[in-house]
Amino acid sequence: MIGVRALLLPTALAASAVAIAPAGAKKAPPSGAPSASAPQGMRWIPAGEFSMGTDSPNSLPNERPAHRVRLQGFWIDETPVTNAQFTRFVEATGYKTTAERKPVWEELKKQLPPGTPKPDPEKLVPGSLVYSPPDHPVPLDDLSNWWRWVPGANWRHPEGPGTDIRGQDHYPVVQVSWDDAREYARWAGKRLPTEAEWEYAARGGLEGKRFVWGDEFRPGGKYEANTFQGHFPERSVPEDGYERRSPVKAFPANGYGLFDMAGNVWQWTADWYRVDYFADLAHKGTCEAPAGPASSFDPNEPNASKRVVKGGSFLCNVSYCESYRPSARRGTPPDTGSEHTGFRCVKDRK
Repeated sequence: MIGVRALLLPTALAASAVAIAPAGAKKAPPSGAPSASAPQGMRWIPAGEFSMGTDSPNSLPNERPAHRVRLQGFWIDETPVTNAQFTRFVEATGYKTTAERKPVWEELKKQLPPGTPKPDPEKLVPGSLVYSPPDHPVPLDDLSNWWRWVPGANWRHPEGPGTDIRGQDHYPVVQVSWDDAREYARWAGKRLPTEAEWEYAARGGLEGKRFVWGDEFRPGGKYEANTFQGHFPERSVPEDGYERRSPVKAFPANGYGLFDMAGNVWQWTADWYRVDYFADLAHKGTCEAPAGPASSFDPNEPNASKRVVKGGSFLCNVSYCESYRPSARRGTPPDTGSEHTGFRCVKDRK
């Protein structure tokens, strides 16, 4: 996904084609959990080995091939960080998110092709990306067909001025960049998960399944995650009950008792993004706690450094990306926030 700041520029757009737990929610097994009491709002993920990625032909090349990974146990937030939790962080620290600061041209142009002209000053104002559906079918190879840079959009005003988060304490915080997520994690005494940790936790103890709950998208006819129904991106038919974001416990937990490991909002991880990273790992046998590549590279946007986001969002649809699968991955510049991106944190055993 192109950097949110880069979306200020038409030339850059042209180059970027491409609550209460529900009844029956599954709970995590206590296997290997430390004897100390759990940190509030976190679940223990026991040490183990799993197949990361996929060999399915119905996947994107950056998800292949599957490869074995071994991890130590760790704690992970039961839900994405909520508006209420992020509010406490901001009130305690006075922190201003990336979207609340004026873009700096010298940093912005690093993401862009050499020679890209500087935008007009009135465009270099605080703001962020907002989902703005068109009123007719559009090509799916141009993100500007349904994303719009909105001055004044930020975590307090996710869809821009005139919107707010009143009554949404238990919704995931969005419009946060990777830098914002990292600062929250530091304040909370936690860290962002590696991509391997995130995917291992998302799978909930299931091996090789297409979704975090199994192989069938709607078992028993029930929706298991907040995704897009209708004709993407112009006609939403929210059969699952939510046209945009949903409260963090609106859908069943996975096998480890974690909510929203599929759909609702994308989630930042600690890793740099490379499209060929899984292919590189597959040559190394079983990998011990991989922490991501040393640098980022995406041939579609060679000038942009990116971090991995996982989990998909309320905008994911089988006709477009189906990224609510645990193997799905995407790269996003760390200064980018959007209406469908949030995060959760992890904590080491000690």
